[in-house]
Amino acid sequence: MIAKLALVTGASSGIGEATARRYGASGARVLLLARDAERLDGVADAIRKDGGTASAYPVDLANAGAIAEVAARISREVGTPDILINNAGAGRWLPLIDTTAEEALAMIEVPYLAAFNLTRAFLPEMLARRSGAIACITSPASYVAWPNATAYTAARAALRGFTEALRADVRGSGITVTLVVLGTVESPYWEHNPGSREHLPVVNPTLAPILSTEEAAETIFAGIARRKQTVVKPGILRALFLLNAVAPRLVASQLRRAAKQRG
Repeated sequence: MIAKLALVTGASSGIGEATARRYGASGARVLLLARDAERLDGVADAIRKDGGTASAYPVDLANAGAIAEVAARISREVGTPDILINNAGAGRWLPLIDTTAEEALAMIEVPYLAAFNLTRAFLPEMLARRSGAIACITSPASYVAWPNATAYTAARAALRGFTEALRADVRGSGITVTLVVLGTVESPYWEHNPGSREHLPVVNPTLAPILSTEEAAETIFAGIARRKQTVVKPGILRALFLLNAVAPRLVASQLRRAAKQRG
């Protein structure tokens, strides 16, 4: 699919920035959404300097009213996106006892409710024109319960459920819905969420290499272009998900052991 208009949330840094720049390089007009207006403007400027077209729309994606306003503004100014990428995410990898109620709520607001509200705003026009692509970016925690990341795991599982249910809703409508599952990505996320890296399970880097933001962006771009339902990177995670489906106790014990090694 060649995108004329691509919207990326969480576009001020990390995976979102890299994905926005990848779409800008492809010739798409890119709409950038995130809270930090200054950083968002910087990404838009970088895309323009590389010959692309980009517009920044600062917005608090945890605020349903703000999402409705920015979606209406986008519709008026440029129309409905051809591709909607729900990438924005928040939250630390922490055990339940170390996670506040406020943090747990924030992790539901973004990514899950942010994806729900933004998709809901643009979906009617996508359905009317019978075209479009929607992608949600999530973590392996949406398939496997990782130790010491209770609220994070629950929020990512909600995003996976939303994506799969949305796909069932729009089947036959001409709209593609893609779930992108990315392993560990070296990005500013770890700086913005202190204490999270310490709770990652120890994984053999040969089997599951850490991805760069550019590799993550290319994975997202290619998966959407090929109209994939699910994209998993690195591929070894598929084996983990399958093993978890048939032997969940074994996987859980191995993950607990890996978490103890980290500690």
